[in-house]
Amino acid sequence: MFAPAPLISRLGGIARGVQLQQFGITRHQLAAAVDAGEIRRVRPGTFASLDAHPAELSAAQHGGALTCSAALRRHGVWVLSPGGPVHVWVGRRGRVHPHPRCSCVSHFFRGTPPFGLAEIEDALVHLYRCEGAESFFASFESAWQLRLLSKPARDRVRAALPASARWIVDLARPDAGSGLESVLRLRLHLLGIGLETQVHIDGVGRVDFVVGGRLIIEVDGKENHDGPSMRHKDLVRDAAASALGYETLHFDYAQVIHDWPSVERAILGALVRLGDHA
Repeated sequence: MFAPAPLISRLGGIARGVQLQQFGITRHQLAAAVDAGEIRRVRPGTFASLDAHPAELSAAQHGGALTCSAALRRHGVWVLSPGGPVHVWVGRRGRVHPHPRCSCVSHFFRGTPPFGLAEIEDALVHLYRCEGAESFFASFESAWQLRLLSKPARDRVRAALPASARWIVDLARPDAGSGLESVLRLRLHLLGIGLETQVHIDGVGRVDFVVGGRLIIEVDGKENHDGPSMRHKDLVRDAAASALGYETLHFDYAQVIHDWPSVERAILGALVRLGDHA
C-alpha cells in the first residue's frame, strides 16, 4: 500500500487525486495527509508533496504546467533569458485559477498539459512562440548537445514550428560548446558570415570558430576562462595561433548579449584586415 506523500514525490511532486486513486489512495487518506501536514492541497483535486519545486507548484496552482525557459532550465537546458514570471501552459481551453501573489503568464497553446513540468519538446516549441528564434535556437542546440533530443524528437519539434521557422532546426548542430556559442553562430549566419565550428588546429588545440580560414573567434564563458591560470592558457594559445597566421578575437557573455554591435564591428573589421592582407 502506498502512502500519499512518497507516491506524489515519485510522480514528480504534483498529482491529481484521480491519478493517485489509481494506486489505491483514497480520498480519506489524502484528506488525512493534508491535515497532518504531509502533503498540501494545491487546489481542489490537486495535491503536491512538500518538496515540490516552487515554480512548478505555482504553475499547478494556476492550472497547468511550467513551460518555456523556466521548464527548460529545470530540465538542465541552457536558456538565454534570465528568470522572470512563471510561464504556465494551460491548454487551448484551459481554465486559469488566480492564486495568491500570482504573476503567471498564461499560454493557451494546443495540447493537454501535464501537471508540474512540460516535456522538453513542448517547452521548446512554446519558447519559440514566446521568445522567438534566438532563444529557441540556443536552447534547442543545448538540449541536443545534452542528448535530450532524439532524432524523432527533433523532427517533432521541427514539424511543430511554423514552416517559415523550420530552417532554424536545420541550422542547428549537436556539438555547440555553450548557448553563448549558439547565439553568436546564429547572429553571424544572419549576417551572411559562414564559419567552421569546434575546429582543431595543430599546435593550438580546439577553438570555437574559424572564419575565412584565418580568424579565430572564441566565446569565453565565465566558467571556462576565469582566473589567472585560464587566462594564461588563453594567451599561450593565442600566441601559438598568431605564429600560424591566425588572428584571435575573444568575447564574453556581457559583450555578446549586451553589446552585440561592438562584437559585430570587431568581427567585420578583422575580416576586412585579413582580406586586405591575403
